[in-house]
Amino acid sequence: MIVIHSLGGGGAERVTVEMCAYWLEQGCRVTLVTQSGPETDAYPVPDGVDRRALGLAGDSGGKISAAWSNLRRVWALRRLIRRLRPNVVLGMMTTSSVLAVLASHRLPCRVIATEHTHPPSQSLASMWLRLRRWAYPRAHAVVALTSGTASWLEHHVPGSQVTVIPNAVRWPMEAGEPVIEPPPRDSRKRVLAVGRLHQHKGFDVLLKAFAQLKGHFPDWDLVILGEGEEREALQRQIDEAELTDRVSMPGRVGNLSDWYGQSDLYVLSSRVEGLSNTLIEAMASGLPVIAFDCETGPREIIRHDIDGVLVAQVEDDEALAAHMADLMARPERRTSLARRAIDVRDRFCTARIMTMWSHLFGFR
Repeated sequence: MIVIHSLGGGGAERVTVEMCAYWLEQGCRVTLVTQSGPETDAYPVPDGVDRRALGLAGDSGGKISAAWSNLRRVWALRRLIRRLRPNVVLGMMTTSSVLAVLASHRLPCRVIATEHTHPPSQSLASMWLRLRRWAYPRAHAVVALTSGTASWLEHHVPGSQVTVIPNAVRWPMEAGEPVIEPPPRDSRKRVLAVGRLHQHKGFDVLLKAFAQLKGHFPDWDLVILGEGEEREALQRQIDEAELTDRVSMPGRVGNLSDWYGQSDLYVLSSRVEGLSNTLIEAMASGLPVIAFDCETGPREIIRHDIDGVLVAQVEDDEALAAHMADLMARPERRTSLARRAIDVRDRFCTARIMTMWSHLFGFR
């Protein structure tokens, strides 16, 4: 049983669907539990998965109302666990993990919590922080995507049995909806960035860097794929920098592999990251990559100056622009990095990563 708030767009949500498909293929009975119904899904649930929507999503209001809403979620989930009797209950992300531990307390199943973002970058209510400190030591294991997050959990949530399992890259990538075809490039080059349009992703910094380069590299364009609350602010920044003919934001696309395959450079400008599925995907697609060396994530994927470039100072648009200019001006350097980047297909392959999950689940 996999428990997650919803299947709205996001890396953890996409990983959830992929895990459902994998365990279904292995002959397991798979139940996917969400608070929201399928009308909010950004990713299709594989046929054969027992989809259960608790219908208890939404704003919980004040403290008393929030406590009551969460008690209802725990009771509903506990009733479902008792009825279906799964061997393993897997919570995806902090709040779902806490609810899974609470709902499974003293029931005969193995409960596993996961952290998909680096906890210091989260904005969690104090109630959830206290509940996490109570719940995680009672889980069979707590899975972190990176060693940095694992170290944080060991220090701040003592008693937790922490293990590191990164996300797998599915290769070749499968296309989904919506399908938006990349426009013809003709003789132009393309810088690509992908992610939720959120302050954490640092697209404002990327736009500042690209604005510094527009006159030096007139045959290069920038595409930012994704949706989010920062769209209007980013569009204003594009307009004010007079980049409307050089920068586009087509929205969220399901055929990411087409966009990776028709780009020349990938940039991850995040201020904070969990692991970054898109960075792994871009490298698997044979793209040279540049990323800020934020506290966790990119440094566990990129081998600096071997298969990508790490920019030491996060949010430094001038340093980012300098590294981008270096690769934009040197096609042979881009080719060299891209040739080694595809090693991630083996380093983060599904077989290897899912074997780690299988051992954790206690499957043989």
